[in-house]
Amino acid sequence: MGSSSNGAFKIVVGVDGSESAQAAMDWAVDEARLRNGRVVALSAWHYPYVSDALGQVWEYQGFEDDARTVLDQELERVRNRGVEVTSSLIEGNPASALVDASQQADLIVVGSHGRGGFTGMLLGSVSMQTVHHAHCPVLVVRGGAPATKVRET
Repeated sequence: MGSSSNGAFKIVVGVDGSESAQAAMDWAVDEARLRNGRVVALSAWHYPYVSDALGQVWEYQGFEDDARTVLDQELERVRNRGVEVTSSLIEGNPASALVDASQQADLIVVGSHGRGGFTGMLLGSVSMQTVHHAHCPVLVVRGGAPATKVRET
């Protein structure tokens, strides 16, 4: 398990804009606060591996721009929570990027399924691959369920 050079507990969290990923980020920020650690929000993008029979021209810069927008929005969402949160935008497969990042992390946190997941799936492909191949512990956070509030009487 790798710790950052300054010794702070380093949590890498996968960011893709899904409710599940937002729940993972919330958990990671809370845990980093408890451990006096820091969070790296990681988002990965890649060009599609399909060709268009109609000869459609892809606007490739849009894939990176979309990922950057999602990452920036998530950083803004958690900006004032008292934890250092930095970002990493990587071209490549999201699972591979998380596994690579796990070599220098103390914990990886991912959502149970991302934007491409099918309803009812226990784990998405990215979370499943990360769990099986990461070099540090992985926490999978299930998101999307409404929070239960305790009612005071």
